[in-house]
Amino acid sequence: MGKTWSPEDFTSLVDDVQERLFAKLPDDTWVYPGHGRDTTLGAERPHLVEWRARGW
Repeated sequence: MGKTWSPEDFTSLVDDVQERLFAKLPDDTWVYPGHGRDTTLGAERPHLVEWRARGW
């Protein structure tokens, strides 16, 4: 997820990512972030609550 300018924008972005990716694709789906190592949705799924709480 990219940079947002407000808490509302961040919440909207996280909601979209959860709805469009995590809710529809299996854990073994590879993702290629703009920086950092390639990963899978399954490896990142446990961090969704943490990301939302942290706000980035």
